[in-house]
Amino acid sequence: MIDYAVTLMGNPMDENEPKKAYAFLQSRATLTIDEIADHMVQHGCQYDRGDIIAIIIKLVGCAKELMLDGYRIQLGDLGRFYLTCQSTGASTLEKFTAANIRSINVNFKSSKHFGDMLQKVSLHRAPTRKAAAATLQAQIEGKTNADWTATDEEGQEP
Repeated sequence: MIDYAVTLMGNPMDENEPKKAYAFLQSRATLTIDEIADHMVQHGCQYDRGDIIAIIIKLVGCAKELMLDGYRIQLGDLGRFYLTCQSTGASTLEKFTAANIRSINVNFKSSKHFGDMLQKVSLHRAPTRKAAAATLQAQIEGKTNADWTATDEEGQEP
């Protein structure tokens, strides 16, 4: 099950447009390579924890090296990793140089295997993390209510 919170956000392209409610998924935690390796071992992987960690670390290093050499990385049913760039425009093709490129980004495109997540997931509406924190703080302070409305303003992380 995945928790989601809802918050009001304005349209950055049109500040006069009224705010609308949008959902944000809430992660339980970020798992480390060690924790993923432990999970794989618990699911009957034939390799031991150390082998799995070594393979993942090597995969990350090789994927970075290969992407910097211009390759896309397809990881089976997981999906594809590839580089894109952001650049400033030049008035002509001749005036555009590598100096116009401002950043290189790593992108991920999931495979079809992961494409139908909405049909597979169980969703649960939860308070925003800031609203939950405000409620907990009020409870710790012995208050009977909390003012959590200010925590759901635009630009705040849910």
